[in-house]
Amino acid sequence: MIDFGFSNIIEEKIYIKDIPVILLSPKNTDSRGTIVLYHGWSSSKETQRIRGFILASVGYRVAIPDAINHGERDPFSEYGLDKGDELWNTVFKNIEEWDILVDGLVRKYGIDRKKIGVIGNSMGGITAGGIYTYNEYVKALVVMNGSMAWKNSIEIIKDAVKEQVEKAMEKNIAMKLDVIITEKLKEMEEEIAEVDPINNINLLVERPILLLHGDSDDLVSVESERLFFNQISPEYKDKDKIKYVEYPGLNHIVSTNMMEEAIIFFNKYL
Repeated sequence: MIDFGFSNIIEEKIYIKDIPVILLSPKNTDSRGTIVLYHGWSSSKETQRIRGFILASVGYRVAIPDAINHGERDPFSEYGLDKGDELWNTVFKNIEEWDILVDGLVRKYGIDRKKIGVIGNSMGGITAGGIYTYNEYVKALVVMNGSMAWKNSIEIIKDAVKEQVEKAMEKNIAMKLDVIITEKLKEMEEEIAEVDPINNINLLVERPILLLHGDSDDLVSVESERLFFNQISPEYKDKDKIKYVEYPGLNHIVSTNMMEEAIIFFNKYL
């Protein structure tokens, strides 16, 4: 792995049961808290190291786990359109493993369970949102280019896939592929809708949430994040705790401005 030269940060590769994790800990300082950072679809913990180092450089311990079928955990050979159901299986598995991850970090590495925040990009943002919704003790959430309105995102993606495939392929082949994608997701849609954060806003109101999204994102539509923010923000009495920042012209990219916003937010609420 690349040495970024952060001499004031200790980097460890650890395992919490079967979960490989990069753990970054500031030297010679009391941690301001712990941030768990989730990677996106087809990515890995290693691709998030520089973001982890940025967060650790301001005093946080940072844990970056590999999701199933990513990184060290039996990755797929390809992450194509026909694996939409696997993306959601990965999200649900991340959520299921949260307690295992936190318990291991508390027991073996002494993190403070009362000072944990969660952040993620893309699928990692979806994961982070699901974890935050169902774990009230987590202090703050940052979602980058993700979605807190899961069912809405699925509908947008299905429409976009159908349109793109029909343009690029013969009509009959496009229809067959669309059926495969739709049928796989259809089996999961009831479960997704049941745990969808936008359908469980009562669990989130008055808890700190920061949403960051480029308005030109062509992978995870900004429309779902707008929908969630517009639905939840009127329920907050403390408006500082719910914040949505949209970046003009930005595609599916984590920018330095996003990282700055995340640090400011964690500094305030973690």
